[in-house]
Amino acid sequence: MRKLVLFDIDGTLVLTGGAGLRAMNRALEEVLGHPDGLDGIQLAGRTDWAILADAVGKVGRALDDPLLAALRDGYVRNLAAEIDRPGRGVKAVMPGIRDLLDALAARDDVFVALLTGNFEAGARIKLEHFDLWRYFSCGAFGGDAADRNALVPFAVARARACGLPDIAPSHVIVVGDTPHDVACAKAAGAVPVAVATGGYSVDQLRESGADIVFNDLGDTAAFLDLVEPARPSGTGDTMAPRK
Repeated sequence: MRKLVLFDIDGTLVLTGGAGLRAMNRALEEVLGHPDGLDGIQLAGRTDWAILADAVGKVGRALDDPLLAALRDGYVRNLAAEIDRPGRGVKAVMPGIRDLLDALAARDDVFVALLTGNFEAGARIKLEHFDLWRYFSCGAFGGDAADRNALVPFAVARARACGLPDIAPSHVIVVGDTPHDVACAKAAGAVPVAVATGGYSVDQLRESGADIVFNDLGDTAAFLDLVEPARPSGTGDTMAPRK
């Protein structure tokens, strides 16, 4: 039975030195005229849609479809510029990620996709900057639903459209760095795998309900123990990185 492994982006695959925060604040200022619109709003693990709804609500507005589209487009435009700036804090691929994605891509018993709160265009900008977008042919994104707990079915449906056979929830692994990722997996009956490379500790992630928690994803062999042993070559399609 193949496994579907769904990766979060921020704090799990990469950190962008605050590029997303700066870009979203700029979009809020451009569209609403309010600087630092994200002050006091929880960001980690939430969808861009939900974050913008909170920011708009702070100034007494409702996030209707036209306003969401304007803010999303402004955010993506600003992110394309901000991602190339040094920023503050860590801006890097997280430990072990390249080796792990290469190892997963070489297997025919694993299908890799995204499950992220980022809008799809924002996800692409972030991952292309670090040459990681090519590993992912599909996924679920922050424009699919405001509630992250609703995203696993989107990811499964898109993986099936890309050729993955029907899959039981117990064969879906959701990898992320926040309690929101853990809750998202559990809401869909999937397996939450947490990694403490974002803003939450190993203990905090365990307390949120994750049975499997890594300090980081630097031990490729340990992660591969979560999936079935690789079958002999020639027994199925290989999910290769995009070029």
